[in-house]
Amino acid sequence: MCPVIVNPNWAGKPYFPISQVYKERFGSKVVKIPVSIAENCPNRAGIKGMQTCIFCDEHGSFAYPESQGAAIREQIVSHREKIAERFNASRFLVYFQAYTTTFTQLARLKEGFEVALSFPDVAGVVVGTRPDTLSEAVVQYWREMSRQTFVGIELGVQSFDDEQLQWMRRGHNAAAAIKGIDRVAAAGLDVGVHLIFGWPTETDKQIVETAMLINSLPVTNVKLHNLHVLTGTPLEQLYREGLFQPIELEKYASRVALFLEHLSPAIAVHRLAALSSRWQELVAPAWTRHKMKSYQAIIDYLNSRGTFQGRAYSAPRQIVPVDAGLLEV
Repeated sequence: MCPVIVNPNWAGKPYFPISQVYKERFGSKVVKIPVSIAENCPNRAGIKGMQTCIFCDEHGSFAYPESQGAAIREQIVSHREKIAERFNASRFLVYFQAYTTTFTQLARLKEGFEVALSFPDVAGVVVGTRPDTLSEAVVQYWREMSRQTFVGIELGVQSFDDEQLQWMRRGHNAAAAIKGIDRVAAAGLDVGVHLIFGWPTETDKQIVETAMLINSLPVTNVKLHNLHVLTGTPLEQLYREGLFQPIELEKYASRVALFLEHLSPAIAVHRLAALSSRWQELVAPAWTRHKMKSYQAIIDYLNSRGTFQGRAYSAPRQIVPVDAGLLEV
């Protein structure tokens, strides 16, 4: 196993934070401004008999639902003011977050990009979407835009386990997720994936396999969430009927630690757990309300065990020719 030392550029964190990537890329602190242009997704629209994902709320996971439907420029101005004050930031990435961003007309997406990039303090754009809703036209547009500005694509994979994907009513399998990742990466774009831990059938072995699979894919960053129950979701009904029990914080911390240990130290991490900022919509678990409390619990778990991202990572071996023989490195 290749020895891995915690990178001093991680600012004392036991994982590689995406903030460090942004700082190195843009030369200063950069934070995201969430916006919404999509009004629906394939699941909610019932495409090919699909159903709403078991965990998704009516806002499509948007951070600022009160502004959904407002013009993009209005959203950016309003959200930027809040974020600049909260994070003491002066440069931003506009994050097309809610629902399935590519489940809308390409002309509308182009308009959104143009508006976002018209702000002098916006350094680029990030698009959140599904791995199975990627038209050739939209991928080519992203490729063209990436020659002018930063374009990051975050794919809501959630799991690479077909049984779990079916249980959550995701509407695609693991093969489709991998295909989507490869398509975006082949276009020369920065690819991130969202993952959810806390499924009923989840095992430690699967967590390790997920990390190893991601290491083998052209993924540059990951975002972790715990499966939690929101009002008005299909998952709430299962929870009320006693058919689903959310993962406890300590167990979740152990899963995150296991995943990070086997994750390549070259893959950046956005977040370690979900946050339900609208407390009135959270059903369970209660710890999902508190961002810093849950974050610190995970960090404490990692530190108490002296572990960190990449500790158990083993880089793939390569065979290279040396004179008349072969050398394994």
